[in-house]
This record gives sequence, C-alpha cells and structure tokens, in this order.
Amino acid sequence: MTAATPAQTIERFYAAFSKLDAATMEACYAPDAVFDDEAFSLRGRREVGGMWRMLCLATRAKGADVWRLTWRDVKADGTAGSAHWDAHYRFSATGRLVDNSVDARFTFTPEGLIATHRDSFPFWTWSRQALGTPGLLLGWTPMLRNKVRAGAAANLANFLARQP
Repeated sequence: MTAATPAQTIERFYAAFSKLDAATMEACYAPDAVFDDEAFSLRGRREVGGMWRMLCLATRAKGADVWRLTWRDVKADGTAGSAHWDAHYRFSATGRLVDNSVDARFTFTPEGLIATHRDSFPFWTWSRQALGTPGLLLGWTPMLRNKVRAGAAANLANFLARQP
C-alpha cells in the first residue's frame, strides 16, 4: 500500500468525522501523534484516538439527530497542512446546541499520517453556546478554561480506563 498524501489524509479524516467513524479517524494518526485544542492536550494515538472515540460515541448517543460537519480549504504540502471545519452538535454535558468554527493545522509523517494536530477556535464563543450563562459570564476567564480542560481530561481518563 502506498502512503497517502497529507491532503488525502485530511480529506479521509474529515470524511470519517462527518460519519462519526472514530476508528478511521484514529487510523489517520501516527503512533506518537500530538493533539491540542482548547479542551485537550493529548500525546499518542491511544489518547488522541480515545478522545475521538469518546466524542463520537457521545454524539451518537445524545446528538446524532442534529450532528453535522462540513470542511473546506484543505491545503497541504509534503509535511504540513491546514483545513477549516464547522460542526453543529449537541454538547452532551448540557444538551445545548453548538455551532463551532475551527481552524486546524497539521504536520505529517513521511507516510502521510498526522504527526501533530492543533485545532483553534474562540473559546468564549464556544463556551457561551455549550455552557450557557456560565460561559457567557466567565468564558473569557482562565478559570473557566482550566475547569473545562480539567473536566475534559478527567472524562477522557475515565473513558480510557474502561477501554480494553
């Protein structure tokens, strides 16, 4: 099998994400991949893939009726790439609807797997939608951001502890 180009990997990743296919998403990452966004800082395919499995399962269980993902502006060369994606979903912790607009940056292994993945989005915009009044009032503060990060890390640790 020949290696995928970075652009092909990005397209495969988002096509899988749109179908909540966490196994295919995980397969797009290198074993020692690094992922960072406003809620998670993860190291290794087990953590990164576990996050996607956890999020996809939660969306299937509590929000498949509203789930929608689109992506565009895929750009990549031999070692780096980027894309923009928009997700409409129900935040499982609160049941609130969220429209999140995300810019993604990637680096790739020579085999075309994702080595690093950084998603960026305005945390205050997200927190107002996902958390309601607390997000509106405190979403700009490091305190709320740290609380969300700690909760996300604890949820993922509990999820991974239940995985074989």
